[in-house]
Amino acid sequence: MLQLFKSAACKHARNSKYQFWTHENHAELIYSNKFIAQKLKYIHYNPVRAGIVKNVEDYIYSSAVNYSGESGVLDIELLSIEWKTYS
Repeated sequence: MLQLFKSAACKHARNSKYQFWTHENHAELIYSNKFIAQKLKYIHYNPVRAGIVKNVEDYIYSSAVNYSGESGVLDIELLSIEWKTYS
């Protein structure tokens, strides 16, 4: 992983050693429960899209398992939004 962060840093003049976050990120106003649910789903599916796990609940550091009704490794405060368990 460290080599990936080092490689990413070489592509940007602002970094001299490592880069963890992408520069494409930008702040967005969260204006509705639907929008919150969309962003949470996006975050939960990142490890699946990256090929790290097959199911969102399988990523150990994700809150997706908590939202599916189980207990995860991390203590989280669930958001008060209507939620559907991942399939």
